[in-house]
Amino acid sequence: MLFQFPVNDGGGPQRTSSSSKDDSQQTSLYKCKAPIASLDCMADLGSTTEQLCAKLQAAAVKESVDRVSSAAQSPSLTSGLRYRNLGKSGLRVSNIGLATWTTYNTAINEEQLDAVVTAAYNAGINLFDLTEGPQSSEQAETQLGAILKRKNWKRVSYSVITKIHWHYKSEERGLSRKHIIESVRSSVARLELDYIDIVLIQKADPMCPLEEVVRAMDFLVSEGLIMYWGTAKWSPIDVTEMYTACRQLNCSTPILEQSEYHMLCREKVEIYMPELYNKIGVGLMAWSPLAMGLLPSFKDSLRSRSSNRTKASSISWNQDDRKPPSKEVQTNNEPLTARNTKEILFSISLIADRLGCSLVQLCIAWTLKNESVQCLLLGAATTHQFYHALHGLQLLPKLNSNVMAELERILDNKPVRPPMVSTLAMR
Repeated sequence: MLFQFPVNDGGGPQRTSSSSKDDSQQTSLYKCKAPIASLDCMADLGSTTEQLCAKLQAAAVKESVDRVSSAAQSPSLTSGLRYRNLGKSGLRVSNIGLATWTTYNTAINEEQLDAVVTAAYNAGINLFDLTEGPQSSEQAETQLGAILKRKNWKRVSYSVITKIHWHYKSEERGLSRKHIIESVRSSVARLELDYIDIVLIQKADPMCPLEEVVRAMDFLVSEGLIMYWGTAKWSPIDVTEMYTACRQLNCSTPILEQSEYHMLCREKVEIYMPELYNKIGVGLMAWSPLAMGLLPSFKDSLRSRSSNRTKASSISWNQDDRKPPSKEVQTNNEPLTARNTKEILFSISLIADRLGCSLVQLCIAWTLKNESVQCLLLGAATTHQFYHALHGLQLLPKLNSNVMAELERILDNKPVRPPMVSTLAMR
């Protein structure tokens, strides 16, 4: 908006100038854009046009310099990092979270662990996931709690996720109210925090009533020990039944489901999770974008194959439902043998070379390309591995429709919703 007004000496008649130079100077001054409600610019109205423009230009240069210096000092401006709401809640987290898959274990010293957590926080990641097995989870909670206490970061600047574990063959049997409440209180004590942001229930317990689980989680929310809760490795039917029970009992509802998602495991995430999000507001947090080390090559893998074999055979990964290692991976209706996997990996690695990235970064970018994935959990043993994985975010703009179509032709495992079965046709 342009403001044009005459200059008055304070109650006298309007002053006119006989000099054309003064008239032109006043006219140019009148046509200056006056910022609204800016006291600094109101004070500068008595200056000439050249002086005012010089001040505005100096302010713009100073703002640009401050922006560059702040970006250099604060690595939170990571390219490609976005913040999204988990489910349909108000909790906003980064689309990359630091997982405990390889970060928290006995083989990593405390200094190296501190460096990885600090690098993640400085990069803008505000989500730390502690969803390991019962034994390693306790150690991870203690280690992360000590780091957070030592760093003294603002509590509002990060979120912590832990999991309620249960096992048929241990003292932690089922999802009883006693086990749920005692597990959360123990986790809060080990983390040395006032509360936990999100608590996940691992697997549904068919021997425990849903009403007991729902009321226990609602009690923890009302007591302020947790802010939100969700599920992990639940079927879409179980999640829907849990949500229905929450509505009937007027209790707090789950906000997310944590599921495995990668190039070899797609059906649940791509078919059923978007439906759960649109109908009941349950979000998706994906893990294992590298298929437990099966997808990346030996050189690019964030984890060694030996550690993966140990992890897959331990109770912390599969717990009581673990199966003996198999050389075949089932995709859709056809088994994917080791030879077929090798051929697929070779074809995908060629695309990665063409895009100028590693196979790890391509797998991470492919997972984040799915809009249903609100957060992807990544683990790293060193800061080098962490930054290598984080740079996969910069690959997202390169995954256009042509590249995605080429990857679909190579994988050839796009899930398809099964057809509806008519009861009349079955008669």
